[in-house]
Amino acid sequence: MGRNETKERMGDLLNDIILEESADLIAGVDEAGRGPLAGPVVAAAVILDPLFPIDGLRDSKKLTEAARERLAPIIKERALSWSVAHATVEEIDELNILQATMLAMKRAVNGLRIRPNLVLVDGNRVPRLDIAVNAVVKGDAKISAISAASIIAKTTRDQWLRELDKQYPQYGFARHKGYGTKEHLAAILRYGVLPVHRKSFAPVRRALELRRGGDDELGLT
Repeated sequence: MGRNETKERMGDLLNDIILEESADLIAGVDEAGRGPLAGPVVAAAVILDPLFPIDGLRDSKKLTEAARERLAPIIKERALSWSVAHATVEEIDELNILQATMLAMKRAVNGLRIRPNLVLVDGNRVPRLDIAVNAVVKGDAKISAISAASIIAKTTRDQWLRELDKQYPQYGFARHKGYGTKEHLAAILRYGVLPVHRKSFAPVRRALELRRGGDDELGLT
């Protein structure tokens, strides 16, 4: 067994011990939208009801869009409590994406109408909370409550992008969801940087610099 595999198994064992020793009010937390060039970063917190299990929960990235959209209302209906929050583009540019993500997660946890005894966060970083909190690497594939939070965060952000697409159809937000695809980068160069774009992200900064250089440099005249 390799060192990394041993380390991961030890981490799983530690998480199992924490789950066994904690009460059943466990909140799973995950985010959506750390990587895109546009829009807020969204976080969700979910406390599942063990009496009403939900089939099909897994990492939202491994589910089809249709499956996520089907599961989201079920999670909201059956969960003991759920909350979704975000950090704005301005906060991302001011704080950096990591700190903005932690802020969104903290807001999501604070928005729960039931105070959990333990918060489990997907990944290897956790926000500062006045509740016991633990990071779970690949938690969205291991912990149902984190999987549920992943789905809520993703579907919430996707809906925001669909609405943005109606406002700016030439950018294609409904298709690329704000990620730095060729289509999105070409639209930024052609039509300009929007207020919803993260100006602290390198591709957006470069587009701003190019456009300041004039349309002649871009070959748009």
